Amino acid sequence: MRALFLHIEIGNGDRKPLNMLTLNKKDMSIETCPLSIEDIQSELEEIRETAAKNSSKKMLETALSCIDLTTLNSTDTISSVAAFTEKVNQFADAFPGISNVAAICVYPNMAHTVKSTLKVPNVKIAAVAGGFPSSMTFTKLKIEEAQLAVVAGANEIDIVLPLWAFLEGHFETCINEISAIKKAIGKAHLKVILETGVLNVDQIWQASILAIEAGADFIKTSTGKMPQAASPEAAFVMCLAIKQHFEETDQKIGFKPAGGIVTPEDAILYLTIVQEILGNEWLTPELFRIGASRLANNLLEKITGNPVKHF
Repeated sequence: MRALFLHIEIGNGDRKPLNMLTLNKKDMSIETCPLSIEDIQSELEEIRETAAKNSSKKMLETALSCIDLTTLNSTDTISSVAAFTEKVNQFADAFPGISNVAAICVYPNMAHTVKSTLKVPNVKIAAVAGGFPSSMTFTKLKIEEAQLAVVAGANEIDIVLPLWAFLEGHFETCINEISAIKKAIGKAHLKVILETGVLNVDQIWQASILAIEAGADFIKTSTGKMPQAASPEAAFVMCLAIKQHFEETDQKIGFKPAGGIVTPEDAILYLTIVQEILGNEWLTPELFRIGASRLANNLLEKITGNPVKHF
């Protein structure tokens, strides 16, 4: 893979390291993406070629083990979420030797149902919060909802970047809100959803830098509640921002694509993007997740070679 994404050209052709492109905390301006959409698409052509050869059983099982198994329907009930959780409990008996999913992701009022039903020790409980999916409510309520979700049993919280502030350049408002929620949830991990389907490349870069600076443990592409969801282009930019942050601070931030990821081929492409930009050390549930519902069965069919309707 070419090293195009490691530097950008400026002025007379001198190289400017990515670590000079950081959030300016004094005036809250954020540099734009160091690559154009054309550069990104060119890089993705090579990554797609690699992904086409990357569909080993090991990679498919890695993808499965990184899934945030998600049910976010307005028709979810205590009974349906409990039954959903039981399928995770039954997974080891149904598929011995294959790693379970990474987490179960639900609405905040269902976190207690998952906690009281879940019997698998290493599967996390993730709850969306903070006025999901629009983030169009008061910061005080967002903080309280996130706290209540943790009290109910969630150890991971997924919130949405307040686009109403971000799109008008009110970056400090965004940072203050995300930081306040992060502080309020204590040791629980915070995933910040950027809703990349409504952002251009520069905005995705800026939102990624902003969320990381504000304290996100993960940055996530989408809510899955809008027509535009995860895209390889957004994943590339977000991983690039994570790479820059790691090179500057030695701190690893996680990445989660979500929304519209259904086929094993989709999953392998996102794994390959992460692998090419961030390296194999990011291909663990601690640093990589996929938000999905239908994907799990499709991966299991590919892994086992049999029809699967487990989840």
